[in-house]
Amino acid sequence: MASIPIEIVAAPDDGFDPDGLADWLRGFFGPLFLVTVSIVAIFFLFTREITRFAQFIVLAIGIGVVFYVPSIIETAAKAIATALGVDGN
Repeated sequence: MASIPIEIVAAPDDGFDPDGLADWLRGFFGPLFLVTVSIVAIFFLFTREITRFAQFIVLAIGIGVVFYVPSIIETAAKAIATALGVDGN
């Protein structure tokens, strides 16, 4: 143990931060998501596929809500559990 450097032996003071990871992922993938949605939406508009454009926008809004409002997943899970009669505690 005496030959192991202190950097390897020492444990970090703080644990894993899932909120920090979620914020980093949102900051990294958020702009990519918006660019992809914009490009596909413009493609559908230029090809005059209005029905596909409307379907895509509804889907993109749904994915965006889940992506940018992370508490919605927890709320939906609790609502589904309550509807199925599972104790949420």
